[in-house]
Amino acid sequence: MTSLSNVSFHKRAMGNLHPIAKRLFEIADGKQSNLAVSADVTDSKSLLDLADNLGPYIVVLKTHADLVSDFDDRTIRGLKALAEKHNFLLFEDRKFVDIGNTVQKQYHGGPLRISEWADIVNFSILGGDGIAEALNQTVTAPEFPFPNQRAFLVLAEMTSEGSLATGSYTKSCVEVARKYPRSVIGFVATRALGEGTVGGEDFVVFATAINMESKGDDLGQQHRTPQVAVERGADFIIAGRGLYGSEDPVEAAKLYRAEGWSAYLRRIQA
Repeated sequence: MTSLSNVSFHKRAMGNLHPIAKRLFEIADGKQSNLAVSADVTDSKSLLDLADNLGPYIVVLKTHADLVSDFDDRTIRGLKALAEKHNFLLFEDRKFVDIGNTVQKQYHGGPLRISEWADIVNFSILGGDGIAEALNQTVTAPEFPFPNQRAFLVLAEMTSEGSLATGSYTKSCVEVARKYPRSVIGFVATRALGEGTVGGEDFVVFATAINMESKGDDLGQQHRTPQVAVERGADFIIAGRGLYGSEDPVEAAKLYRAEGWSAYLRRIQA
């Protein structure tokens, strides 16, 4: 079977069985972008302004809702409206890591109301794969109000120095993803994971800590350029401070989009 590393997003959209994965590839192909922005801001106005300004250039807006001091119904309505206006998906970087019963309540309820607006959410299997079973039960239940409109990523690897998300943990993440194809579409990781073959599994890979300067910070973060991340198997690149922290975030987004897309084209043409 042929490796997916040189298969276009258009073809992967046609072959992937999960509606959210299909939408990701379709949006990317249509916008000629594999860029996601990590909107690590602390108030609703900044979040919505960033989403509106960068929306035309991104595939995904990644949020940390618990950072937003005034996160409320207006924020949710604004995010959903801008996602529709600019055609991008919403990814809440919640990193669920509790027991299944607790996570069900955190995801489908609570003050952040994550299941109402986030197309994608991530989780860790640090406490075992019961968390995956709990989330899968939630979104596949007959009474769930957003059928086939929600998906999860497993936090399989991290870019922080000294991360313990390696080795057997990462291997177990792949095994969990294989068990729940109705809800899990891939990973947050530093490289391609799984078989990744045409006719077989097609996991989506999001790579974090993307920065054109390719240097970290004094808190252990290790950055990579768009080219390096895509060459290692990332489908979508997540940039944060390199975008919203720049003098001109829109121009930065255009640059990151161009670099990421060029790396993707080189990969599928190799």
